Amino acid sequence: MRLSTLLLAGVSASVAAAVPLVGTEQQVLNMDLHQEDVLPEVDSETLQGLIIEDALRSRAEDLLKIAEHSVAQFGHPTRVIGSKGHWKTIDYIKKEIYKLGGYYNVSVQKFPAYMSEIYSLGAFINGTKPDSLTEMDMSPPTPNKYYVSGPLVLVSNNGCDLSDFPEDTEGSIVLVQRGECPFGKKSQNAGSLGAKAAIIYNNEEGSIRGTLGVSPKGVVVAPTVGISKLEGEKYASLLRNTSLNASVMVDSFVGEIHTLNVIAETVEGDPDNIVMLGAHSDSVAAGPGINDDGSGTISLLEVAKQLSKFKVNNKVRFAWWAAEEEGLLGSNYYAETLSPEENFKIRLFMDYDMMASPNYEYEVYNASNAVNPVGSEELKNLYIDYYESKGLDYVLIPFDGRSDYVGFIENGIPGGGIAAGAEKKNAFNGEVLDPCYHSLCDNLSNLAYDAFMVNTKLIAHSVATYAKSLDDFPARQKTVDALGQAGSKFQYRGSHLII
Repeated sequence: MRLSTLLLAGVSASVAAAVPLVGTEQQVLNMDLHQEDVLPEVDSETLQGLIIEDALRSRAEDLLKIAEHSVAQFGHPTRVIGSKGHWKTIDYIKKEIYKLGGYYNVSVQKFPAYMSEIYSLGAFINGTKPDSLTEMDMSPPTPNKYYVSGPLVLVSNNGCDLSDFPEDTEGSIVLVQRGECPFGKKSQNAGSLGAKAAIIYNNEEGSIRGTLGVSPKGVVVAPTVGISKLEGEKYASLLRNTSLNASVMVDSFVGEIHTLNVIAETVEGDPDNIVMLGAHSDSVAAGPGINDDGSGTISLLEVAKQLSKFKVNNKVRFAWWAAEEEGLLGSNYYAETLSPEENFKIRLFMDYDMMASPNYEYEVYNASNAVNPVGSEELKNLYIDYYESKGLDYVLIPFDGRSDYVGFIENGIPGGGIAAGAEKKNAFNGEVLDPCYHSLCDNLSNLAYDAFMVNTKLIAHSVATYAKSLDDFPARQKTVDALGQAGSKFQYRGSHLII
C-alpha cells in the first residue's frame, strides 16, 4: 500500500503575497490600445455563447497527454504535485494565458509544502488486528518503521488537553476518541507525554481516515492510526475493567517540497474591486484527474480566453491552485499571505472543482451569510437562479471545507461555488456521482459534456455578471463578524478529514 499526501510547510515572509501578483515569474505583454477603446463591454449572454464543446474536449485531450509524462515516474498518468505531469500542467496554463497577449498579467507564487508517503501500517490489540484499521496522513513512522508495543491506555474526554491523558501515558499506546479538536492536536499531546503511538477511534459510524496536518517544528508527534467507532468503543469499554496490550507500526516518510500557484489578472478594471475565481491544477497520485480537477482547470482557461474579447469594469483574477488534493495548500497559502489591503480589494471568491462528473448532479455550496462572510449567500443565489432559469434541478451541498474556498472564508472574503459531484451518491438516481473519483480511470471517458457545458457557461455568467458590476453585491465588511466561520469548524481540508 502506497499513499501520498502533501501539507503546507508554513508561511514564509520571503514569499508572502503582500501584493496580488507575486512569485518567481511575471509576463506582461503590452496592448497597443486600451481595451475600452476597442472592446465591447462584457455581457453574460454573449460570453456564454462563446463557450463551445469542441474547445473543452480539445483541452481535456491536452491534459491527458500532459499527465502521460508521469508514466515513467509513477507507472501511470498523473498530475500529482511534484510529478512531470503537474509541472507541465503549470507550463500549459501559463502558455495558454500568454497567447492572449496583454489582456492579463500572469504570475506564479511559490510556496513550501510537506510531502507524506505512507507505505504500510499495522496494529494489534491483545494479538488481534482491528478490522477497521486505517492510515492517518502525515503520521510520522514508528522507530525503525517497525512495531512498538506497550499497554493500551484510555484517554479521557477527547485528548485535546494534556490533562486528559492518564499518568501512565509514557511508554504506552493511547486510545483516544475523535472530536472537539484536530487529530494532529491529539497526536501532539500524546507524543509530548511520551506515548509510543496513538490510536484514534471515530465518533460516528464507519471507519476513519484523516490527516494530522503540519505540526510546529520541534513538537513530538506520536505515530498514529485510526479505527472505527464500533471497535474503538469496544476496546474503551474493556479498558474500564481490564488491561490490554497493543502494538502499532507505521512505515512512512515526511519531507518538504515546493510548488506553484498560477495567477492571471486582467490588466484593466477597477483594482479595488477584484472578482476572483479558482480551480486546482493538480490531481491525486492515483490518476490523471481529468474531471478532478482537470474540468475546472479547463473551464477557467476557456472562460479566460473568451473574456479577453471584452472590456471589464472590475478586475478579474483567475487562479490555478497547486496542492488542493493535499489539503487546499495553495489556496490557503495565497489567502493567508495577502496583506490586509490586498485582502480587502477582493470582493468575492468563486470555487470551481469537478465540473463534469459522469453521473452528475448540479451542486451549489450551501453558503449562508449567517455563518460566512456577507456576500457568500448572494453567490449561492446567483448559481441557484441560473440553474432555475435553465429548468435544471440542483442540490445544496455542505460548505464543510472540501475545496479551495476555505482560505478565503477564513480570511473574511465571501465565497461560494458549484460542483458536479465526487464520491457520494446522486440525490436523484442513487448512483455514485463519479465512480472514478481519485482513481486511474479519471480520464477522457470520465467527463459528462452536457454538465461540462452547463457549468462552464455558468462560470462565464458569474464572471461576466461581476466583472460588469458589483453594485448589487454586498460591500466588504471589516468587522470581526465578517470573518465568518472559524477555521476549526471546517471538518475537512479538501478530501482530508482534520477533526
